Amino acid sequence: MITLTEKAAQHVRGYLAKRGKGVGLRLGVRTSGCSGLAYKLEFADVVNAEDHQFESHGVKVLVDPKSLQYIDGTELDYTREGLNEGFKFRNPRVKDECGCGESFNV
Repeated sequence: MITLTEKAAQHVRGYLAKRGKGVGLRLGVRTSGCSGLAYKLEFADVVNAEDHQFESHGVKVLVDPKSLQYIDGTELDYTREGLNEGFKFRNPRVKDECGCGESFNV
């Protein structure tokens, strides 16, 4: 299961409204970085037949089957720290992260 905090859900709903289209948020992983995996995050316009679908605070979250094994149980938050803001992943499966926080392994 993938969940969003209320702040993350508000941000996604606002962005989808501004875009004027979209069915939700697509979350996945790709091979990258010094630790092996990196998160992929994009706004989805369609639901693919193989997608796993989760709903959190009124936002649909879509995950492909291959990615789910690495991110199942993740909570996605939207944070602001000083001048920086963005999504923060709380993934209980992460064993190690690179120093820059761009990649992880499980």
